[in-house]
Amino acid sequence: MAPKPKDKPKGSPATVGAVGIEDLFTSLNRHIQRSEYEQSVKVSDQILAVAPGDEDAIRCKVVALIKADSIDEALVAIQESKKAAIDLSFFKAYCLYRQNKLDQALESLKGQEGSTASMLLESQILYRLGKMEASVDIYQKLQKSQIDSLEINLVAGLVSAGRASDVQGTLDSIRVKATNNFELAYNTACSLMRGRSTRMLSNCYCQLEGRRFLKLIIYKVIHVTGTVFKIGQETLMEENLADDEVEIELAPIAVQLAYVQQILANTQEAVASYTNLVKRNLADEPSLAVAVNNLIALKGPKDVSDGLRKLDKLVEKSDGPEKFQLARGLDLKLSQKQREAIYTNRMLLLLHSNKMDQARELVAVLPDLFPGSLMPVLLQAAVHVRENKAGKAEEILGHFADKFPDKCKVILLARAQVAAAAGHPQIAAESLAKIPDIQHKPATVATLVSLKERQEILMEAAAFKLRHGRKEAAARLYEELVKSHGSIEALVGLIQTAAHGNVEKAEAYEKQLKPLPGLKSIDVDSLEKTSGAKHVETVPNVGVTEPKSKDKAKQKRKRKPKYPKGFDPANPGPPPHPERWLPKRERSSYRPKRKDKRAAQIRGSQGAVTKEAAISNDTKSNQPANSKVASQNASTEQSKPSSKSRKKSRK
Repeated sequence: MAPKPKDKPKGSPATVGAVGIEDLFTSLNRHIQRSEYEQSVKVSDQILAVAPGDEDAIRCKVVALIKADSIDEALVAIQESKKAAIDLSFFKAYCLYRQNKLDQALESLKGQEGSTASMLLESQILYRLGKMEASVDIYQKLQKSQIDSLEINLVAGLVSAGRASDVQGTLDSIRVKATNNFELAYNTACSLMRGRSTRMLSNCYCQLEGRRFLKLIIYKVIHVTGTVFKIGQETLMEENLADDEVEIELAPIAVQLAYVQQILANTQEAVASYTNLVKRNLADEPSLAVAVNNLIALKGPKDVSDGLRKLDKLVEKSDGPEKFQLARGLDLKLSQKQREAIYTNRMLLLLHSNKMDQARELVAVLPDLFPGSLMPVLLQAAVHVRENKAGKAEEILGHFADKFPDKCKVILLARAQVAAAAGHPQIAAESLAKIPDIQHKPATVATLVSLKERQEILMEAAAFKLRHGRKEAAARLYEELVKSHGSIEALVGLIQTAAHGNVEKAEAYEKQLKPLPGLKSIDVDSLEKTSGAKHVETVPNVGVTEPKSKDKAKQKRKRKPKYPKGFDPANPGPPPHPERWLPKRERSSYRPKRKDKRAAQIRGSQGAVTKEAAISNDTKSNQPANSKVASQNASTEQSKPSSKSRKKSRK
């Protein structure tokens, strides 16, 4: 900013110095016009040495320090200006914004909400904080103001806020074409990629048509992005920039083209593009970081060690309050979602490589780095699942779902998945039942039915083992059901089973049972000593009472057991075999007789028959015939009555 012209101060030459203050301001103005910010700071210090507390000199010094990227020195100068009672809260907010101290920057802007500059700065701070809707609201309020390139930030805010479908309407309302400059065209291409899912859902009626429409959208994105690349090259060439500077400016577009290939499922082309960008070692560090992250996500767990080496160059560990931070100032240049994606991929690679110590150390700081995000909670659960602590993972996810019910859908789905994989169908079914949006879907109903069946199968398995004398196995199943499901039936079964071998365990679980009402006044010990209640049959009252007999009922005489002859009860000998009354075929020691296969063996040439076999066959074939003849003779003999019997019958 150019300083105001100053009148020559009145006084003796000794107070003014060798050089007049007017000449100093002229020199300051010349350095500012030439963007010589270091010289501007030196001249401002000279003016302040002559005229301490001069407001214009202090403002010029602060602005020159900010332009020279000396943010810490600018904050020191602002702090020293408090003695002169000069309001530099806007510059302080901007310096804090440059240092990524966003909450302090917003606090410093309070009281200056009306000015255009403070509104622009506030919108940028909100954008960096991830509060996209609030940032877009401020940009929309500033549309009437004559601000250059406001539409670029407005489109970027709409895309980040998930309102990509509103971009074209916004551009039409302010009468701006997407191809006016390559930055606006780039943001418009991003809106096409972000809005592809919503458009596909609203315009497609079947899966085939949906794929065709998605390809049309992506091809349009490629066309627009290619146009952006050409516009950017022409614009930057007209500005006579060097080739390195042109490459830096066009690096985000190159990364975006590779991402488009990734969406199109052209995996080989996308990997080749990302690899080429990484090998070129782009000077644009944010674009290089995004390319590395996307390449690792595309490869997956195929090359874990190489992915960790590349991500370790982006993530640095420090001894300060923030244990982990991105290298080379990427924390200030990447959005919150981009930084979260980098940390998430590094965490997943650590889990795949089984480096659990580093994974625990990183997952412990993620909630502080990304407060309010779901990903740190999911990663904590993933670490516990990797350590075979599914119960702990279910507890963490359940606690978060109860604390933040508006964000619980993804968390409950993850909890159901963990519980189902760990063999806890009751917890999985409860988690799915808490999501009202998916209750009517067939897949949800089928999953709930399957989980209920698994729970009943476990109960039946425990009862089956208990019936067959496998009490320890049954107790383990009942205990697992109690811990995972909290079933009262399983608790009762566990107490009954454990009472046979582990009384202390049974008593410990018995305390979990709810006390029955009305049993507090009953003495259990005295009740156990009694012989029990006897059933008394009720007799209808006739009206005549009989006197009670005082004679006691006669007791039955105990008879001595009868033993077999020669049996000594004092020395009974070995006990009889328990299978003595079973038939021989049903005894465990029974072995059937093996048939002699040697008798059936026939030796000789093929078709030969021994004489003995032929004779035996002849005798067998003759026997039926002889038997038939004999039976016929017998029948004829029996059918002939005697002559005497005939005579008698005639009479």
